[in-house]
Amino acid sequence: MSTHDLVIVGGGPAGLTAGLYAARARMDVVLLERLSPGGQVLTTDVVENWPGDVEGVSGFDLADRMRDHALKFGLEIKSAEITKLAADGNMKVLSTPDGELRAKAVVLAVGAQPKKLGVPGEDLLIGKGVSYCGTCDAPFYREQTVVCFGGGDTAAEECVFLTRFAKKVYLVHRRDELRAAGVLAERVMNNPKIEVLWSQVPLEIKGVDKVEAVRLKKLKDGEEYDLPCDGAFVFVGTSPNTDFLRGVMDMDRQGFIIHDRNQHTSMNGVFAAGDCCSKLLRQIVVAAGEGAVATYAAQRYLEEVHE
Repeated sequence: MSTHDLVIVGGGPAGLTAGLYAARARMDVVLLERLSPGGQVLTTDVVENWPGDVEGVSGFDLADRMRDHALKFGLEIKSAEITKLAADGNMKVLSTPDGELRAKAVVLAVGAQPKKLGVPGEDLLIGKGVSYCGTCDAPFYREQTVVCFGGGDTAAEECVFLTRFAKKVYLVHRRDELRAAGVLAERVMNNPKIEVLWSQVPLEIKGVDKVEAVRLKKLKDGEEYDLPCDGAFVFVGTSPNTDFLRGVMDMDRQGFIIHDRNQHTSMNGVFAAGDCCSKLLRQIVVAAGEGAVATYAAQRYLEEVHE
């Protein structure tokens, strides 16, 4: 069982920034990531609001740069999935399928994953036309028709990206106005390949071996109809990857971690950063800032409690 001053769980922008700050401070730190470092940024085509990258930067390149920057200062990154977090006095015990680690402090940067629609046919057709990542799967739909669900920034960005390949993109939104930022909403409305279906909701995704149609309902008059399509893309928000933390610390009704202004959770010596946190805005720049605060706060905690 290895012991560290600080263990960071998650290798997205929040975790990598936390790791960068910890490594620069010469802390005894290890970052654990169950997949590839980068998080959801890896599936983002172009990041246009990362300060300083005036022309935009691909999500893959930005994630690579963040990882390389942290590695430059000696951050140790290991592949591991945390299945349980518990306290043992002032120490924290992190369980993995391969054993346990102990840490004086922990930064949780476990991120979030796309929400599902929860309609019949969705689970059956995942990978057969149902997707949660336009950037990943758009090339499979050259000159085809796809339907997207959502109305926020991600939905708008992904719809526009899909038009590079698909001949027609329908965007189904339950409201009469997009929630996406102004410039993104304008791109949707000005794109001749995109048609927004206002005040409508999905009832079912139809198909046997592949997506063939989606059944929709118009909220204003209750009419139901089938819309033929080749793919269904779901962009209706995210769910935090915090199931393993239930009962361990305070979370909101959706499972996002509640913390104070220094990213300190209700569990002593455990800090949280990034998309797993309960907050107003989930963006890369916010996650990075929270990662820096979390590590600095953890460092102060270690000086006060363990020195």
